[in-house]
Amino acid sequence: MKEEKIIVPANGYLMLFIFLILFFGPIASAIITESGEFLLLLPIAIIIAPGFIMVQPNGSRVLLLFGKYIGTVKKNGFYWVNPFYTKKKISLRARNFDSERLKVNDKLGNPVMISTILVWRVQNTYKAAFDVDIYENFVRVQTDAAVRKLASMYPYDNFADEGHAEDITLRSSVNEVSNALEKEIEERLAIAGIEVLEARIGYLAYAQEIANAMLKRQQATAIVAARHKIVEGAVSMVEMALEELGKKQIVDLDEERKAAMVSNLMVILCGDKDASPVLNTGTLNH
Repeated sequence: MKEEKIIVPANGYLMLFIFLILFFGPIASAIITESGEFLLLLPIAIIIAPGFIMVQPNGSRVLLLFGKYIGTVKKNGFYWVNPFYTKKKISLRARNFDSERLKVNDKLGNPVMISTILVWRVQNTYKAAFDVDIYENFVRVQTDAAVRKLASMYPYDNFADEGHAEDITLRSSVNEVSNALEKEIEERLAIAGIEVLEARIGYLAYAQEIANAMLKRQQATAIVAARHKIVEGAVSMVEMALEELGKKQIVDLDEERKAAMVSNLMVILCGDKDASPVLNTGTLNH
């Protein structure tokens, strides 16, 4: 495979001076001498004119001569090249690509909506110009393909009740997923001479048909986790209360009364609403 060749053409300002002499000199001479012989130099000036090119910063020109690759001009400035060269302009500036939201299945088979934000630029002008048809379209198609593959490699989220112990998920492992996506896209775009500067997930959500069900499931998981913490704390508090009562000998409780107090404390500590106290004006047995 032929590689990129960097060239520096002739100075454009010098050739512009020669062009002006060859263009205006014969006209002036013809007027002064009233002879048309000098006008024969005008076709030379006309042939020279198409050879002027201007390369802006972070721009380039790929030069061809009757289908043969001559080289690429990357240094910015004003130049003159062979007028018969075909001059193809390729930008070397960084570009953003925000893909469309794709509907794909994650590793667990759940439909999710996902999109990516890609920052890229052309690094090898020869590959971008000749190894692929239209490199902008190539970037779009391969990025979408990489996103689809990535989404199928990881679950959207972990659920403890299913026994999945995946460390990397699309929702929580942002850095790991972005690195994997960047590597996947970079491998696909290398054939077109494209450098990937950054790739990350721009949008991620469950598909509409399961979004409500998954939201309820996440809420239920959060409630169960919160209840687990509440019960764990309540048990510790009840244990501490019984220990302090026994240590300070404030009241002597038998096993039945201990069980009743534990039951009451657990209801109070684990309940969703504030407890309503009941005053007992009789004996402890009533």
